[in-house]
Amino acid sequence: MDYFERTRIKNILEKNIDNYKDVIVLGWVRTKRVSKNIAFLEINDGSTLKNLQIVILQPDKFPLDSINTGASVKIKGYLEEVKGREQSIEMKAEEITLIGEAPVDYPMQKKRHTFEFLREIAHLRPRTNTFGVVNRFRSKMAYAIHKFFQDRGFHYIHSPIITTGDAEGAGEVFTVTTFDLQNPPLSEGGEIDFSQDFFGEEAGLTVSGQLEAELMATALGDVYTFGPTFRAENSNTSRHASEFWMIEPEMAFCDLEEMMDIIEEFIKFLFKYALDECPEEMEFFNKWIDKGRIDILKKIIDAEFAHITYTEAIDILEKSGEDFEFPVKWGMDLQSEHERYLTEKHFKKPVMVTDYPKDIKAFYMRVNDDDKTVRAVDCLVPQVGEIIGGSQREERYDVLLKRMKELDMNIEKYQWFLDIRKYGTVPHSGFGLGFERLLMYISGMKNIRDVIPFPRTPGNAKF
Repeated sequence: MDYFERTRIKNILEKNIDNYKDVIVLGWVRTKRVSKNIAFLEINDGSTLKNLQIVILQPDKFPLDSINTGASVKIKGYLEEVKGREQSIEMKAEEITLIGEAPVDYPMQKKRHTFEFLREIAHLRPRTNTFGVVNRFRSKMAYAIHKFFQDRGFHYIHSPIITTGDAEGAGEVFTVTTFDLQNPPLSEGGEIDFSQDFFGEEAGLTVSGQLEAELMATALGDVYTFGPTFRAENSNTSRHASEFWMIEPEMAFCDLEEMMDIIEEFIKFLFKYALDECPEEMEFFNKWIDKGRIDILKKIIDAEFAHITYTEAIDILEKSGEDFEFPVKWGMDLQSEHERYLTEKHFKKPVMVTDYPKDIKAFYMRVNDDDKTVRAVDCLVPQVGEIIGGSQREERYDVLLKRMKELDMNIEKYQWFLDIRKYGTVPHSGFGLGFERLLMYISGMKNIRDVIPFPRTPGNAKF
């Protein structure tokens, strides 16, 4: 197949090659034009958005009748530079081999398709320009995540996919079981007896790797998870998926103020990486998905993030004179409209909001001296509102135990989590960033289903 002898189209178009003769290209046909004395194929191999034009000078000598759009081919020939065209290099074919046929009903013809239609054929949509760009961009930004943390001495850990706890406390957990669902064993009280299940207790897919990351941070110092998480939330909005990827760092010996500095540095690093290292993708997004997207990212990179408390945010919102859909009062969770007002109209830049009421935040957040608020932070950005949420964790054993009892949590089930406050406890902090939410923000893509290759949403687990 000449896999190792082939030349990537990206390298050809960037003229990052030494040899212009006996070049081998492997790829898929995007378009075909044939006349009596000349024919043209456009080939794409996934390495770049752009296609390579193949010029065929004697069409009758090649099997062009059986080569349709979507077919995979091997082409051997020589390269020539051409002037006065958008693409300054093309390939003259000397040998053409059909590898995989594509019948004429191949759905990805050269025309515009709606994103809704393409979701129905998610196995083919990566071959379109938009989703080729999205998936290459996703790969590059995943590398950027690792680069940020690895360059700063963080350790990458793998938190479990199957867990017996619900870190968020929302109860939206997919159950993992080996039971016969038509006839599960029951207890004397008529409930399902999970003690007879595979793990000896009720288990589910993880909603977060945070609790395990906290444990690892008390041994390794600075750690981060980057993996799939799952929510059995029956939501069909453009921002929700049942399976998505989360970045969750945890830092020992780190308080809220230090963590906020890391959050700001992290966001700016990722935005700058996208602009500097993904120019082809960002130009595509800026032209075809959301004009002005590049300018939005540049403004955030140059901005000094504002810092306010939740109480100060409520005061600003109450005095704004805005007619919000959700009335503002202390103790409520801020809605997207409130967060956007703060970032887009009041501060006109990203905002860190801290010290939320403890009643609307998770049990593991450090309680402030007022016993009403916790050391939480939400990082808000223009257009969407919250993009990162985190907190200084409650490191005091007695305080955490009291909080868990207040919420009627199963203490025995979470004793291991309490133990890391019992044996050598330290102040520590962490935050979470949804990878797909990040990709949506940087690219301007409007639906989470379009930034993950095979979206899982209520009623849909196809492909």
